[in-house]
Amino acid sequence: MTVQLIYETHSISTDNEAGIATGWLPGELSDRGRDLARELGTRRRADSPAVVFASDLRRAAQTAEIAFGDSGIPVRLDPRLRECDYGRLNGASVAAVAAERRRRIDAPFPGGESYRRVVDRTRDFLADLVRWWDGRTVVVIAHSANRWALEHLVHGRSLDDLVDAPFNWQEGWRYVVGDAPERSR
Repeated sequence: MTVQLIYETHSISTDNEAGIATGWLPGELSDRGRDLARELGTRRRADSPAVVFASDLRRAAQTAEIAFGDSGIPVRLDPRLRECDYGRLNGASVAAVAAERRRRIDAPFPGGESYRRVVDRTRDFLADLVRWWDGRTVVVIAHSANRWALEHLVHGRSLDDLVDAPFNWQEGWRYVVGDAPERSR
């Protein structure tokens, strides 16, 4: 049982442009982000996805709606695809959150969650994805922590390395997802 998963980050938000780490705050796409969401829809419709899943945080939901809202492809929001909850640092500067990332792999952000918890949520999502969408192509629109979780679960990459690596945007990442892997450290 496998799913072809195409992962895209949400489009650029006003917080991204301002250097703010939105975390579990809703966020709002910028004008440039709306343009990029339309481009994402054009690009990914050619892959004939059976369904699009997105984080229920506003910036990801907006990206999915702009990209696929008029396509006839179902769009489903899933809270398991949320960004890491930075707790008291939701809405802080990107630099403030980046300075904490390595320490927050297993220990939660104060008032929030750990990156390991994001991995657990993602693992649970993937198990359902394989169960219900076997043999299909699925687009997922979420956040950087979810991509790290995918890299960890599917390719066995270390979370230590992932949280320290610079983010290099690209037009999606492709994964073949089978029965949800059990990577943990």
